[in-house]
Amino acid sequence: MAGWNADTAAGSVGAGAITLVEGSSFCISQANGDITRGPAHGVFIQDTRVLSQWELRINGQALESLAAEVREPYRALFIARVPGAENHADSGLLVERLREVSGGLQERITLRNYSMESAAFEVCLRIDADFSDLFEVKEARIRQRWTISRELSEDSLVISAAWNELSRAVVVQGAGAEVTSEGLIYRLNLEAHAVWTVIITALPAAPWGSGSGTLSDFGGATASRLDARRKEWVAKIPVIHAGNRSIERTLRRSYDDLGALRIEDPNHPDRVVVAAGAPWFMTLFGRDSLWASRMSLDVDPSLALGTLQTLADRQGRVVDPVTEEEPGKILHEVRLDVSTSLALGGKSVYFGSVDSTPLFVMVLGAVSRWGFATDTIAELLPHADRALDWIRHYGDKDGDGFVEYQRLSSQGLLNQGWKDSRDGINFADGRLAQPPIALCEVQAYVYTALLTRSWMAYDAGDPALGANLAREAASLKVKFNEQFWVRDRGYFAIALDGKKRQVDSCASNMGQCLWHGIIDDDKVPQVVDWLMSKELFSGWGVRTLATNMAAYNPASYHNGSVWPHDNAIIVAGLMRYGYVDEAQRIATALLDAAEFSGGRLPELFCGFEREKLVAPVPYPTACSPQAWAATTPIQLLTSMMGYDAYVSRGGVWMDPAVPESFGDLHISNAPIADGRITIDVSGTEATVGGLPDGLTYHQGHRPWFADLVNEMAHRTLPKGPDIL
Repeated sequence: MAGWNADTAAGSVGAGAITLVEGSSFCISQANGDITRGPAHGVFIQDTRVLSQWELRINGQALESLAAEVREPYRALFIARVPGAENHADSGLLVERLREVSGGLQERITLRNYSMESAAFEVCLRIDADFSDLFEVKEARIRQRWTISRELSEDSLVISAAWNELSRAVVVQGAGAEVTSEGLIYRLNLEAHAVWTVIITALPAAPWGSGSGTLSDFGGATASRLDARRKEWVAKIPVIHAGNRSIERTLRRSYDDLGALRIEDPNHPDRVVVAAGAPWFMTLFGRDSLWASRMSLDVDPSLALGTLQTLADRQGRVVDPVTEEEPGKILHEVRLDVSTSLALGGKSVYFGSVDSTPLFVMVLGAVSRWGFATDTIAELLPHADRALDWIRHYGDKDGDGFVEYQRLSSQGLLNQGWKDSRDGINFADGRLAQPPIALCEVQAYVYTALLTRSWMAYDAGDPALGANLAREAASLKVKFNEQFWVRDRGYFAIALDGKKRQVDSCASNMGQCLWHGIIDDDKVPQVVDWLMSKELFSGWGVRTLATNMAAYNPASYHNGSVWPHDNAIIVAGLMRYGYVDEAQRIATALLDAAEFSGGRLPELFCGFEREKLVAPVPYPTACSPQAWAATTPIQLLTSMMGYDAYVSRGGVWMDPAVPESFGDLHISNAPIADGRITIDVSGTEATVGGLPDGLTYHQGHRPWFADLVNEMAHRTLPKGPDIL
């Protein structure tokens, strides 16, 4: 039987759909601005669709789209025309819709009569709200549970809903409108070359919604709250100038998208975390939010801190098979306002992720290494230790030294790594792996988590703990290389199944292991050869599954597609082992791909070879913007610069190998410890200015964890051999 959420990819929002996003609010519409009944369109606030219809009609006619421009992630301008009358090829009436979303929707509608004559128009905005749960819409299984009522007043339409003891309402206001149960109507005579404008708002009613006007006045005397928030974000992130303007544009688009995906912890408004992605995942995800904040650490460390603190507050405390919560475990996702019967695990917090917990420790160590918020890091250390306890006692239930997963609830995910679709983990012959499943990259994350906590212990003056953790990591590395290596094929198995058999498909997962250093040096060349082979490398990036595997499908979610974040991690690993040409080839390909989507990399795209088609083929239901895709260009540039830090050791390292096509780089306002620095890079040369006191710039790569741990071990235990 297929499991709950058997395929984690969502249904399509339709070709040409426009998505706006701000925090946990988002809007999906057609290219002419209409939100139509039926498809997965609407305005969503706190995981509930508050508007399911928002259709503009002029004299009963739908608008013909001319242009749709997303000006900021939360604001778009739609330009359309009313189809011309009989015997008239062109229309004299053009319509502009300037829309903004944030805790509600606001739209300024402007009609311009370019004809030589005055004309009468009926402007009708058809409005409906079904208050469907986000999961219902995403998976096209809407159940009509709410009792809907409408209240009409002079300038407003209130659509209310009740179900059991729950209530919802949205208030739509438009000055001077004729209000009906179906929407708002304006009747007007528009003189030749005249212009008519109206502003209409839709806000959730208190106490469920804010009930307050939080939107812009569209060019009034004061900037909107959204623009002010964006300006504050821009002021604290680095400013980058690149010789290659398209790469500069892509990086700035990444900054904009990352800024729009920031959401606040409701219990701690001062903490900002990264939502996973629009449209369906505008909430905190353990894995996604941790990876995105790690990959953007050198842009805004507050995202990593907020994510760590928020996840620590919700760290598992009890054993609950329904939600898959266990002591020390880091959650998979939080849902804000959904029907609990529809959410994963049946509740608002679900813990079915095997990799969030080691990633938590890894990100904590990275924040510490960069010298940010030392007091907060100290407060979070006990949570890291509880995470390691989960790895030992719950993650490795059978005591074989590997962390495995097997869902505990029928409402949980069948696969609980980042390839979490139903068929995402399979053998070379296409058979699906059966749980419990130990993923190769998860063992690499655990390895890094152990080494991270080891050098943090050494830094804190606890050599005994540091040595014990290092030995634990060393033991894992030995077992990993013995049991995951497919000797006759020269690559690592994607996983071990429930019978400890190698799941022998050739997949991208092993590429992520490179960054973490768990792969023995003698095996690295063969892994790299496979990653760059025609079977895995499409020309746009490394595929999730090789073309010679039985389950390969270039248009699948996890079995042959190309995921930008996956490739960014692979690039970092290639740079670690000195495979500069290969890393540059992948990085350049991904940034080339971004050019075909306005500088924005999507969650994934199809795995067709580059030689066959001139542009990367979009995956129909890919999230965009999506957090770890938005941070991919940032991570690629960081890897190409060889940029890293270890503040407690007084150093900033850079070992640049920036492709010539990138041009020279100038980066200012880059955060490090308690200061801001300026970086200039030209090819393989770099200079750093403005370093805080006590920090020194080093040309070359930062010592890796294993080297640091061995050095610290010799310093504190001089008679001992290398631990790693």
